Amino acid sequence: MYQQSPSIVFGFHGCDREVDEAILAGEQISPSKNDYDWLGDGAYLWENSPERALSYAHLIRKYKRGKGSIKEPYVVGAIIDLGLCLNLTEEGALTELGEAYHLLAANTDVLPKNKPGFSGDPDNLKRFLDCAVFQYLHSAREITGQEPYESIRSPFLEGAEIYPGTSFRQETHIQICVRNLGCIKGYFRPLNADGTPFQR
Repeated sequence: MYQQSPSIVFGFHGCDREVDEAILAGEQISPSKNDYDWLGDGAYLWENSPERALSYAHLIRKYKRGKGSIKEPYVVGAIIDLGLCLNLTEEGALTELGEAYHLLAANTDVLPKNKPGFSGDPDNLKRFLDCAVFQYLHSAREITGQEPYESIRSPFLEGAEIYPGTSFRQETHIQICVRNLGCIKGYFRPLNADGTPFQR
C-alpha cells in the first residue's frame, strides 16, 4: 500500500552532449540492459545531483564503459513520478530483495559475482550478482501476478571516506532506476543555485 509514491523527484542523467541534445529535442532516454547494472534493467538517474551525474559521465568517458562512448560529458535533468517504487530505504523492500536472492540462489547452480569495472575500482562497478537478483525479483513478481515495479530507488555508499573513521563517503548518492519510462514526465537543462546554466 505504501509503495505507491505520490512524490515527484528530480533525476539527472550523465551522458554525451549529443545524447543530451537529442533527449531535450524529444527523444526518450534509453534504458540500460547490461547484465552488470546495479539495479537491473532501466533508465538510470542520480536523484537531486547533477554534479554526481556529471562526474560519472567523466568516469565513463575515461574508462569507455557502456555501449556508447562519451566525447563531451553532459547532464540532462528529468522530472520523475516514481509510481510503484521498490524503495530500498524501506525495510519491506530490503526484505523482498533478500528473499529474491535466496530464491535465485536456490534455483541457480552458479551465482554471478560483483566485480571491479576497472583496475583499482573499490566499489565493484560491475554488479553482475545484484543485477541478477533484481531481474529475478521482477520475474517472480510477473509469474505470481503482482503489479510490476515502475521504479527502484536506492542509496549507495560509494567512494573514499570523507574523513578518517567515518562511514560518510565522497560519492554517496541515491540512484533511481526507472523501469517504466512513462514515469518520466519531462526533461530540462539543469541550473545552478543562482539560476545560471549548470553547463555552458
